[in-house]
Amino acid sequence: MASLWRAAMSLTEKQINYDGVEFWSSPERTGWLTKQGEYIKTWRRRWFVLKQGKLFWFKESSITRASRPRGVIPVATCLTVKGAEDILNKQYAFELSTRTETMYFIADSEKEKEDWINSIGRSIVQHSRSVTDSEIVDYDSKR
Repeated sequence: MASLWRAAMSLTEKQINYDGVEFWSSPERTGWLTKQGEYIKTWRRRWFVLKQGKLFWFKESSITRASRPRGVIPVATCLTVKGAEDILNKQYAFELSTRTETMYFIADSEKEKEDWINSIGRSIVQHSRSVTDSEIVDYDSKR
C-alpha cells in the first residue's frame, strides 16, 4: 500500500495545476469520508472531491483555488471500488484497489457509501483504458 500512498502524496507545492483539474470548481462529487492512514492505521475525517478522474482530499470542506490537497488518487490506476464492511468490520466501509494496493474509506451512511462507490466506479470506467499497452498481444506477428 505504500506506493499508492506515495503516489497520492507526491504532489508538491510547486505542482499547482494538478494536471489542469480545477478541483475547486464544479466537482463531480464531494463529501466527508473517513480514510485510513498509510503508516499509522488511524482513521481521519477528510473532505473528498472527485473530478476529472482524480480523487482529491483536504482537511477542510471550504475549497478554493488556493487550497492544496492533502493527497490525490488518479482513478485510472484503480481496478475496483466495492464495499468492505466485512473486511474492516465497520459499517459503511468501502475499498479502492489497484493491482498492488487497497485503500479503505468509511462513509457516513449506506446511501453515501453507495453513491461514492457508484461515482468512483463510473470515473474508473471513464478514465482508464480497458487494455494497457503491455497487455496487448499481437497474434499476427511472426516469432
